[in-house]
Amino acid sequence: MKLAKLLARPMANLAAFALILAVVSPAAAQAPTRIKQNSAWGSYSHQGNSGKTCYILSIPSQKLPADRDHGDVYFMLAQHPGQNVTLEPQFTVGYAFQDNSKVVLDIDGRKFSMFTQGNNAWMENPAEEPLVVEAMRKGKAMSLTAASRRGTQTQYTYSLSGVSASLSDIQNCR
Repeated sequence: MKLAKLLARPMANLAAFALILAVVSPAAAQAPTRIKQNSAWGSYSHQGNSGKTCYILSIPSQKLPADRDHGDVYFMLAQHPGQNVTLEPQFTVGYAFQDNSKVVLDIDGRKFSMFTQGNNAWMENPAEEPLVVEAMRKGKAMSLTAASRRGTQTQYTYSLSGVSASLSDIQNCR
């Protein structure tokens, strides 16, 4: 199947992004395995040089401003081997964030701050990671606002349908 056709299908995008993650990750020893697709969220695992990583991933249902090229954008919750972090939220976009900027993560009106580095963002306060996961489990909608290196204000909207089922899929993934 041609890449353009694959990327035109929303659920196939999740698998494509998972494959991109494995290809660009220097620790990746093999392509990720999709465990299951649950509505807007997919569950994945991949065996890297440092062990098995399990994660759930989704792409935004809306990207603003609509007239800009946002590149590959996704949000994931990952379990990393050998780390005390149970589920680490990560937001990735296809452009560089503005230096020293913050991403605001909003889950049904509850706001969290993420720090940026390059084109990735992580929780500013790691102690809030379980709160984000719980809010995602109970929530209906999630959005993230950010600023590009050029100062363009961006916003991404995600459905939270399928988060709980996808988290259940990776609960015993080790």
